[in-house]
Amino acid sequence: MLREEEGTEMKRRILLVDDEVAVLLTLKAVLEISGFEVDTAASAREGRSKLHTHEYNMVITDMRMESEASGLEVIEAARAAAYRPAVALLTAFPAAEEDWQEMGADKMLVKPMHTRVLLEQLEKLLVSHENKLAKDAAGKPAAKKASAKAKKVAAKKTTAIKKTVAAKKAAVKETVVKKAATKKGVAKKTTARKSAAGKTVGKSKKTARK
Repeated sequence: MLREEEGTEMKRRILLVDDEVAVLLTLKAVLEISGFEVDTAASAREGRSKLHTHEYNMVITDMRMESEASGLEVIEAARAAAYRPAVALLTAFPAAEEDWQEMGADKMLVKPMHTRVLLEQLEKLLVSHENKLAKDAAGKPAAKKASAKAKKVAAKKTTAIKKTVAAKKAAVKETVVKKAATKKGVAKKTTARKSAAGKTVGKSKKTARK
């Protein structure tokens, strides 16, 4: 939320986007009397521009302006804003709840609407949206802490696995070396036996000649 000037009371800012000047002026007057700070835009293009250069607590946009989907463009720009404003879709053509929610709107306002009802709905939306933002902000440190803990656990597991693999490799290497040594020893014994057998045969032949 933004302050008008240092030391002044904080006002919630709303951006109204509608190509009907009469609607803009009427809503602007109603909201300003109720204590809101209000900016207006007469097209989706102007609305997107103001969303990029200012910060708002809420965006109220008509659906059909330059095109049938102009309001959707404004909603997408509002959803992309880092300051995360609440988004209300203002329309004379009511849509099914799943449709406007799928578009990214938090609320659908059907015009014309009684001033008191409009203000009540906007107030409820702002309160619920602010609570959601506060809850998300409170959850971020816990999420980061959990993520850091998970990374540590994963790192420990990785280290343990590497040690196990290294130990298995060393054991296999040692076994191979022992087998090689055994084979070498057997080969030596076999050679020695053959040599001894050869000498014995030689002696036998000499004895036979005599």
